[in-house]
Amino acid sequence: MGHFVRSFHDRRDAFLATVKANGSPLYVIDLEALRNRARQFRSAFSAVLSDSRVYYALKSNSHPLLAATLVEEGLGLDVSSGLELNTALKCGAGDIVFSGPGKRPDELALAVEHAERVTVLLDSFSELKKLEEAATRARVTVRAGVRLSADDTGIWRKFGIPLAELPSFLHDARRCEHVDLCGLQSHLSWNLNPEAQVKFITRLGAALGELDSVDRKSIKFLDIGGGFWPESGEWLQPEAMPKGAIQPAETDAAPGGLKHYRNEACSIDEFASQISEALKRHLPDDVNCTICLEPGRWLCHHAMHILLTVADVKSPDIVITDGGTNAVGWERFEADYFPVINLTRPSLQEHECLMAGSLCTPHDLWGYGFFGDGVEEGDILLVPDQGAYTYSLRQDFIKPLPVCVELCSVPDTREKQ
Repeated sequence: MGHFVRSFHDRRDAFLATVKANGSPLYVIDLEALRNRARQFRSAFSAVLSDSRVYYALKSNSHPLLAATLVEEGLGLDVSSGLELNTALKCGAGDIVFSGPGKRPDELALAVEHAERVTVLLDSFSELKKLEEAATRARVTVRAGVRLSADDTGIWRKFGIPLAELPSFLHDARRCEHVDLCGLQSHLSWNLNPEAQVKFITRLGAALGELDSVDRKSIKFLDIGGGFWPESGEWLQPEAMPKGAIQPAETDAAPGGLKHYRNEACSIDEFASQISEALKRHLPDDVNCTICLEPGRWLCHHAMHILLTVADVKSPDIVITDGGTNAVGWERFEADYFPVINLTRPSLQEHECLMAGSLCTPHDLWGYGFFGDGVEEGDILLVPDQGAYTYSLRQDFIKPLPVCVELCSVPDTREKQ
């Protein structure tokens, strides 16, 4: 943890300059980090797959600047609503996959209108019929795939069709003159390692082997979704996790007894290696297709941070900040742990203290401690790595939302050697 906190101390001047220029609270976008993540992800999979394509899952962070930057980096965009589709189109994306259940008629019509840029990932038999009707009216042919449910039990049944129904779906699709069904999609979330993805690829390979060769050869892309967890792992508060499911994080406990926990995640290179091996082992030889991936969290997790100012020190163990957790949209830090870093008084020592926001609710918490050499009114606090499933979930609740700005660049004034 000390190494992680120190990495932000090293950029302290840039963060303080950003607050000086813009005030607080702030969402801070780090485009350099975003570009580096995109290049690292693409490199990992292109090294082991001869034909792959990466799509950024816009739902993970819907800020247009992030989407436009990733389009510049050569990524496509994965959208799951008409609202997101409009954002993707305005960002100049030329390769868009439109997934998600319950697509409305106007959303399908928008996809049809931009058929040269959009592949529709169908979620049901009914949606296939609706897309055929919309495409027929527009007199165009729409490229499409079908989502396969990776779990036929529980709440995940809402997505896609059961694998056993794929032959029937392909049969119905062949009767559609304006839908070119040429791909398959699946998605598994919250993957700390590739075990679940490999298991589904194994099941999929067996199912494809039972199709006739004409159907297999019609598959031009296989989209295995996203759900890749960043290699830093999942950091948790003790109260959030069951016993036996967690490991102590690599950080010293604060004097007051603060403890943090971590579920470890493997590297993206390991994801790529195991997934590519599973594809080579289990896909039939006559299935020659592009492998598509839809990372969201893995790309944007490190690309946005939150900056706050200490508004009130009520006592040595209670601090109120000028921004509330409506910025992240849910009571995240009662379960998830992220260090709160005092940039004004930097230190690698973590102190126990209730770090609260200024909303009129007791659930408005940033954490239970801070890294710093004390804390006073006016100090600038950093909550790092808030890029994924925070900005997109933000709520217009009680107080204004933070302004969103790019991280200031600070000239290197160190003496050249």
